Amino acid sequence: MPAKKIKQKTRLNDRGFVLIVVLVLLVVLCTLAYVLTLSVSAYRKRSQYMIDYQAARYACDSAVKYALATLRGINEPNLIARPNEPDFSDLFTMNEQEYQQLLKDWAESISAKQTPKYQKKINKYLQAIGDVNSLYDVNEPNGFNLLAEADTPPAFLAQSPAPIDPNDPNNLQIPGPYGPRWPLITEPLNLIIGDAAVTIEIHDENAKYPIGWMMIQDKTIRPQIKAGFETLCSEWMDVNRVTVDELIDELEELNKIKEYKPDIKDVKITKKIKVQISRRSARTRRSRRARYRTKQITIPAKVQMTDYSRLYHSSLLNTEGLARPVIVADERTESALKYISLWPISSVNVNSAPRNVLEAAFAFGGLSAAVNIADDVIQRRRLKPFEDPDEIRRELFRYGDSIEKCRQYIVTKSDFFTIRITVNRGLARTSAVIAVINEKGTMKKIAVLSG
Repeated sequence: MPAKKIKQKTRLNDRGFVLIVVLVLLVVLCTLAYVLTLSVSAYRKRSQYMIDYQAARYACDSAVKYALATLRGINEPNLIARPNEPDFSDLFTMNEQEYQQLLKDWAESISAKQTPKYQKKINKYLQAIGDVNSLYDVNEPNGFNLLAEADTPPAFLAQSPAPIDPNDPNNLQIPGPYGPRWPLITEPLNLIIGDAAVTIEIHDENAKYPIGWMMIQDKTIRPQIKAGFETLCSEWMDVNRVTVDELIDELEELNKIKEYKPDIKDVKITKKIKVQISRRSARTRRSRRARYRTKQITIPAKVQMTDYSRLYHSSLLNTEGLARPVIVADERTESALKYISLWPISSVNVNSAPRNVLEAAFAFGGLSAAVNIADDVIQRRRLKPFEDPDEIRRELFRYGDSIEKCRQYIVTKSDFFTIRITVNRGLARTSAVIAVINEKGTMKKIAVLSG
């Protein structure tokens, strides 16, 4: 091969080698630039998250203080009568198509009642009070603000549904026992603290199944308790049987740590206290054994409730399986945990508890009659909430004996509530739960959980 061609080929090889080296360097530099960009972006996100979280925590702490300072407002939430409305407790058994059809049928029934004569009465009343906005209030059970500056609205307003547009789905909502969606007792309160969005909700815990029931060791009612809990979880909420059995075992272990008692009261215990011995008296004694004396100490019910709350929300109890969604349809997300209270309550409010919880509660009086009693209670409370357990027995006299056995586990007025605070600020989200109890007309804090 001529020397000239060899030289040209060598130059081409050198150029090819240089090109490959340049390409490799470009790839390395691009990779380094990409990694550096990701690192800077991650650092900025972490820094921004820390800023957002600090602001969210400040807003959450402020909301907790605000909620604790305004506890008087939830002493006696007002229940509503719902004679012509579907029962809120049956909604989770419906799919989205059935739910929308239910709303459509309900809207048509409401629209049919809004006759021209009814509208004429409303318009006349609006003109009389002179303020249209003061009449309708979403926080009122019947949709009307009875605290308006005008005189008390006439009876036809309280007995008739508020005028709505059936074509507007936002105006249609199956209300719970207090008006808002179950288990809320008031409409959620939305606030802005700093630049964080705060939502405050108040839940009726007596409207849920008390998890403490599964820790009762009374052999005479243990079969009914277990059957009611398994029906709630396995049949109603389709929870895996293995998950239910594991939860039962965990609750039994918790009961060994602190024995559960349905009726939580002040407890007096006798405790030995070590007595200090002075040096002078100690020299005169041959034995240096410590001296003890007994003292009676009272443990308030509030302290015991706090102890139970810590146990139920500890890592010793795995509730992840209960939180699994059963039905997800738009805003209707159901799970077994939604119907179970992880707080030290011992009774269920028959006026606000859903069907599945009622059946578990009335199982104390016998499994055979529990379903029928729950159904009759739901039909009756639509017309008017029960005043006391005696009224339940009078109204459902054919199940009198069964209801009497359940008396310890049912109430008609709730006294245990949780205030749930959720805060969102940028990338950060934080929350807090305040458990409060109504004790002789005074709201007392039981525990505060932050997450």
